[in-house]
Amino acid sequence: MIPKHSVEIIFENEDFIVINKASGLLSIPDRFDPAKPNAFNMVSQKIQNLWVVHRIDRDTSGLLIFAKNAETHKLLNLQFENQQIHKLYIAICQGTPPFEEGLIEAPIAHSASNDGRMVIHPKGKTSETLYKLSKTWKNFSQLECKPLTGRTHQIRVHLAYIGCPIVGDPLYGLKPNLKIEDIKKKVYRGKFEEEGPDLIHRTALHASAIEFNLGDQKFHFNCPLPKDMRAVVNQLNKWQ
Repeated sequence: MIPKHSVEIIFENEDFIVINKASGLLSIPDRFDPAKPNAFNMVSQKIQNLWVVHRIDRDTSGLLIFAKNAETHKLLNLQFENQQIHKLYIAICQGTPPFEEGLIEAPIAHSASNDGRMVIHPKGKTSETLYKLSKTWKNFSQLECKPLTGRTHQIRVHLAYIGCPIVGDPLYGLKPNLKIEDIKKKVYRGKFEEEGPDLIHRTALHASAIEFNLGDQKFHFNCPLPKDMRAVVNQLNKWQ
């Protein structure tokens, strides 16, 4: 298990480092409060010359790459721009998608309300996400998602758009947490008995795999589901 504000090194060579970022940890320094814990600063304590290649949302757990020199940074950035780096995300969602697999094509733009949300808008940037249903329960599903573009909150917005908001998503989901009471069909509680603890209290989205070429070598990395998402799956298997 990875502590909340820490990183686990998955792979490292002379050109780049791959880490498993815990949920709740920023990928890079916050522009308003650089002192907030973030993966870049933590890895920089080990490696002095570090370059940001990409980022994942604070609540999203999983694989994150940093380059260790300018040349690798340029090559990886170019591959991201040309959609040559393949990423796989696992999402636990409420509801079931209309088809077992498909391509979501819906342009994304910043919300006019300036509240940090993204919205589907005809004048937004082209956004494409492949999805595949990997598990299904009565009221929930687990999806494998491959973003073909890299828009802010893309997977979260797209899954909500097709009626499958991610569990625990505070912006696009139904509620910011998931309790056992949300999964069990019937739960009896006494008059003064409180609800049980949260099974998960964050967006249930995990960057589980990434694949790319560098020079003549092909790299592929995997990262298993974190404890909180595994707990949700176990309870869904048990009760639904």
